[in-house]
Amino acid sequence: SMIESMDKSLGDLMDYLEKKGIENNTIILFMSDNGGLSAVARGGVPHTHNKPLSSGKGSAHEGGIREPMIVKWPGVVESKSVCNEYLIIEDFFPSILELAGVEDYQTIQHVDGISFVPMLKQEGTTVTGRALFWHYPNNWGPTGPGIGASSTIREGDWKLIYYHENQSFELFNLTEDIGETTNLAEKESGKLRKMAGLLADYLRKVEAQMPVYKETGEPVKYPDHALPFIK
Repeated sequence: SMIESMDKSLGDLMDYLEKKGIENNTIILFMSDNGGLSAVARGGVPHTHNKPLSSGKGSAHEGGIREPMIVKWPGVVESKSVCNEYLIIEDFFPSILELAGVEDYQTIQHVDGISFVPMLKQEGTTVTGRALFWHYPNNWGPTGPGIGASSTIREGDWKLIYYHENQSFELFNLTEDIGETTNLAEKESGKLRKMAGLLADYLRKVEAQMPVYKETGEPVKYPDHALPFIK
């Protein structure tokens, strides 16, 4: 029923644009804010609703953070074309400004995102293999794969999740293991250390807030300082 509702609502919007005669002068960007909810009862087995992706909303696994995006840009984006580069929500701001032809603008804060317009125009990309970061130092409520206070980095094929509560790591090669079934943290110790260092550098750079131990008042260690405790 939700798929039907989404399809109807999007259809209503596109019908309106056609009715007003502006469908060929309108760009549509369509995506979700997170993966489908799968941790609570909705029929079926929990954490399986987004298969082959693992888990869902609230999880650092791909079922929670990987969403498809659909773009309609008449005369520019070829119908049924596919782009496999990964993006993040911060990229939307500079992209929409470029799409709207806004060039001379000022912002109070630094703009973190990178415009994906060159990819829509098939002019190449400057974002291949770049590192993306997620930081969620909170207790969401439900439990399951990838759910919990954590910090995450994706760089190219590789993804590292650092869990704050027990200072453990999950390392996955997403090209070979899209379902995140095999934790390579022990086997790929060199990759683990490199990515933990990149993640820690980013967290320090943005002064990311870390959870605090109630007993001591001390914050959870950054991922590079947690590495010596991994057997």
